[in-house]
Amino acid sequence: MKLWQKENTVTSEKIERFTVGKDREMDLHLAEFDVLGNIAHATMLATIGLLTSHDLKALTEELKRIYAQVQKAEFVIEDGVEDVHSQVELLLTRKLGDTGKKIHSGRSRNDQVLVDMKLYTRARLFDVATATEKLFNVLASKSEEHKNDLLPGYTHLQIAMPSSFGLWFGAYAEALIDDIIQINAAYRLANRNPLGSGAGYGSSFPLNRQLTTDLLGFEGMHHNVVYAQMSRGRTEQAALTAISSLAATVSRLAMDVCLYNSQNFSFIILPDDLTTGSSIMPHKKNPDVAELLRAKTNRMKALPMEITMVLSNLPSGYHRDMQLLKEILMPAFDEILDCLDIAAFMLENMKVKQDLLEDSKYDLLFSVERVNELVINGVPFRDAYRQVGAEIADGTYVAPRDLKHTHEGSIGNLQTAEISARMQKELAAFGYEKVQHALDKLIS
Repeated sequence: MKLWQKENTVTSEKIERFTVGKDREMDLHLAEFDVLGNIAHATMLATIGLLTSHDLKALTEELKRIYAQVQKAEFVIEDGVEDVHSQVELLLTRKLGDTGKKIHSGRSRNDQVLVDMKLYTRARLFDVATATEKLFNVLASKSEEHKNDLLPGYTHLQIAMPSSFGLWFGAYAEALIDDIIQINAAYRLANRNPLGSGAGYGSSFPLNRQLTTDLLGFEGMHHNVVYAQMSRGRTEQAALTAISSLAATVSRLAMDVCLYNSQNFSFIILPDDLTTGSSIMPHKKNPDVAELLRAKTNRMKALPMEITMVLSNLPSGYHRDMQLLKEILMPAFDEILDCLDIAAFMLENMKVKQDLLEDSKYDLLFSVERVNELVINGVPFRDAYRQVGAEIADGTYVAPRDLKHTHEGSIGNLQTAEISARMQKELAAFGYEKVQHALDKLIS
């Protein structure tokens, strides 16, 4: 029997298949979080007299046994069981009888789903932050390693000014800090407790919502029970917006790799084991890894809009439309984590070419250096600009390759230490140690 099912009522098998959809598949990702939410809820129920100490002990022991099953990948949602919440309650009732039936007191499946999704999203966002830090560290290390290896800088895909591999790697490292800030903003939205909001209108039981907030390591609670339900969808949208931003950074990096690896640019070398060949052209070494990174991350940019469309024109309160959000959100975490891992691996194994700017075809990259040279010698900038233009036109221009860039963030002063310190500050803002401590204590 379903959690919501009444006596003598039967749902059409066709309707059940349509309404359940992929929920059973998606809900396996929520199992450990459902158990944690159940332990916290049971602990709270005991403090307000809805469970005896004996009930609590029995429920907690059984829930910890189920948690261990989840950790060993032995937990399953049985045939005919609608979702993870039904499966956990079924296991409790099967083992503990009436005691198992008591655990749903003061709770709706709505706030049970919500707390599971909040816990899941919070944990997965921290996984993304950790993987982003790994990619950041590769970029920062490469930036320092190649700070003296010059690279053509482009605007409008025309050679513009001297750059360096140090600047290039460092630019993407700093971009990841902005992505981390967005991930943290989504994390904070996920880090609020909806438990106790019931179906969106609270309960007549004297629930202690602060206790479950503390037990689950949440930063705080959603105070208004109606808004607690309205936060569903908003949390997922924020998470996918952050993932989309991160995906855009990786996509742009992948596009650069595709360009720089091509023979026309020929700035980097991808080792043979990172490339694929052609079935007809024996010379080909295709950067498929970068191209697929570009495609996968480009596709992720559309995810926030998918959420937006599902939520469009919904009034307040719960609606079954929101069930579909899991199918958009959960695969996105796996996809972005895979992309971050592959991006880091690709960069670690990529080689850069040195002395690129010694080639005379890059002489014009140094035209601004020539202008600045004249300005330092007292020529007004606009006059110096015109003079160098005339030198280029009449063939008397000589490229000054002795670069003197010293200001913060320039070729000669990458500020890698400052960028790294800023990243560490933003990562520390997650405060995940507090979360992990609370959850470890709850399950110990």
